[in-house]
Amino acid sequence: MRQVLLLLIVLINYQSGYTQQITCSPKDKVAVEEKINAIEELLQPNFGSTIVSVGKTFMKTPYVAKTLEIGDTETLVVNLQGLDCTTFVENVLAFSMLLKQQENSFDAFVKNLEVIRYKDGALDGYASRLHYFSEWISNNAEKGLLKDITGEIGGAEITKDIDFMSTHRDLYPFLADDTNFDKIKVSENFLNSKAICVLAQDKIAENEHLIQSGDIIALATSINGLDVTHTGVATKEKDGRIHLLHASTGSMEVEVSKKPLAEYLKGIKSNTGIMVARPL
Repeated sequence: MRQVLLLLIVLINYQSGYTQQITCSPKDKVAVEEKINAIEELLQPNFGSTIVSVGKTFMKTPYVAKTLEIGDTETLVVNLQGLDCTTFVENVLAFSMLLKQQENSFDAFVKNLEVIRYKDGALDGYASRLHYFSEWISNNAEKGLLKDITGEIGGAEITKDIDFMSTHRDLYPFLADDTNFDKIKVSENFLNSKAICVLAQDKIAENEHLIQSGDIIALATSINGLDVTHTGVATKEKDGRIHLLHASTGSMEVEVSKKPLAEYLKGIKSNTGIMVARPL
């Protein structure tokens, strides 16, 4: 039965000589191909507008947590049937990049997803996934995919101990493996050696005009050990305000926040502000 539900595709990179595994159901492979056809006219001169247009094609997609935690070995999971906040952002960016690249194949989409999701763009085990979103932003900035603009729009550097995964090992099945655990600790130590920039919650409204549609928004948190608890895409709506396009844990589907971003965040007790990254 599992073989019917899951299609394991082996991709061979003939230039580098490595073999990569992908976990993708037949239904999801068809969904990717249909999405590529559905978005083919959505490329706009402003890449941020392209990202919002692509993102809104996911409206009503169910929110589903932990879709990447499959099997005993890290594989590149392709799943459009259910999205969490991070996989929503990753898929929107991967499809939007296809339009810029003038590509329309499943393989090109998969390559984009791998580049976005993993450190330095290559899957190399569980610890190579960009688990902490502040690192997701910084590593994708190093790849030239986006720019962290938080400091430019009024953000300030903060330091915080990032160790939620290692201190909550039981929540992450892959961390039962000591090698994975040790590598995650190394990643956390690296993060703890750097400051992160956050636009404080009480400064968002006055700097909202500097946020553009298509910017990636990460919600900073006061929760011990964590940098970010939620992500989404900024979208300027008919009221002229920036709202959040995201896979919501409230409605349990992809939606645009009913309240503008600044007001929406006030309803989240643990929120301390946002990080803002602009896709290039």
